[in-house]
Amino acid sequence: MESREENGVSLFQMPLHYPRYSKKEYLDMPEWKLNRLLTEYGLSSDGDLAYKREFAMGAFLWPDLQHDSKSYPCHSFKDTSPPNKKVKEL
Repeated sequence: MESREENGVSLFQMPLHYPRYSKKEYLDMPEWKLNRLLTEYGLSSDGDLAYKREFAMGAFLWPDLQHDSKSYPCHSFKDTSPPNKKVKEL
């Protein structure tokens, strides 16, 4: 991650990879590592350890990784887009 200041303006470059930690890994993660992760993504590392863990899980975990898979089944979403129409060739 690159962050620097030019003329009083902060420049932030998003890290290349999205964090891929599990909920258990966030719950076991030491505070220094949570601080580093949040800072890498331009997020505040203020608050106590429990708050930082909740914040990181809310920011980086997808819903199906946060909750019981029965609550958010992937197969429950239906494709409601119109059927493909054949496009005229020119």
